[in-house]
Amino acid sequence: MHITFVKKILANGELCKKCREVSDRLDSEGLIELINHIAIADERDAESEGMRLAKQYQVERAPFFLVDQSGTIEAFDVYFKFKKFIRDNTVGTIEPVAI
Repeated sequence: MHITFVKKILANGELCKKCREVSDRLDSEGLIELINHIAIADERDAESEGMRLAKQYQVERAPFFLVDQSGTIEAFDVYFKFKKFIRDNTVGTIEPVAI
């Protein structure tokens, strides 16, 4: 499983509030260790990696997660859905995640 976490940088150069909150949750819940790659969707650069991924996977909200399981990629733009998916699909590989 390969997980990409996409965060958004606002036009003023700051990380979006929701992105900061989700980053903090990933850290406090021990899930940050599962993230293989962090991409930035920079509102000032339509060609930034995160902006291209958002367009490619038709995701309109940040932050979001792309989970690649053997070539099948699923996008999650709601943290709790991502967390539930991880809990349901990583049994025995990480500590149980409280939802």
